[in-house]
Amino acid sequence: MVAGIIMASGFSKRMGEDKLLIEIGGVKMVERVIRSCKDSSLKEIILIYRKEEVRKIGDKYQLKTVYNPNASFGQSESMKLGIKAAKDGEAYMFLMGDQPFITSKLIDRLIEEYEKDQYPIIVPYYNGRNGTPTIFSSRFKEDLLQIEGDKGGRDIIKRNISLVKKVAIEDGILGFDVDTPIDFKGVIS
Repeated sequence: MVAGIIMASGFSKRMGEDKLLIEIGGVKMVERVIRSCKDSSLKEIILIYRKEEVRKIGDKYQLKTVYNPNASFGQSESMKLGIKAAKDGEAYMFLMGDQPFITSKLIDRLIEEYEKDQYPIIVPYYNGRNGTPTIFSSRFKEDLLQIEGDKGGRDIIKRNISLVKKVAIEDGILGFDVDTPIDFKGVIS
């Protein structure tokens, strides 16, 4: 079983407002990610949140929601909380709450790649660059729990490159994340 961990407790500093609550096509950004997760083959979905309004959206979809009191310590805190909240998944898929174009089809493809080849790390590549969502086997649980600061599993990937399956994703918009007002303007124009 792959547990989906939606990391949605950032501060949106570069955006100037909470980007997760901005609407795209009439749906809040984080809700678009949640819907794609719910429509996928993920068996367990955990939403790591900081703002109450984000939690309420998670509740609407009956997700397991976990408050992040240490969001200011960076992305690693969301990862740790998600791992600890996962029942006993054999793997963790880390999803970003600011990727409004992620689809259930992409999520399922990455899960299929994980299950098919048994590579313990799955990384999607968009236009030759690694992105998210990534999957880590639970064999990396202790390594993931040791990460500090505002970074994900980059160092684990670098240290274990022979264990990484790179999955080429043709449609780069699927991996697009919104960080700034310019990014958002590009999305809605």
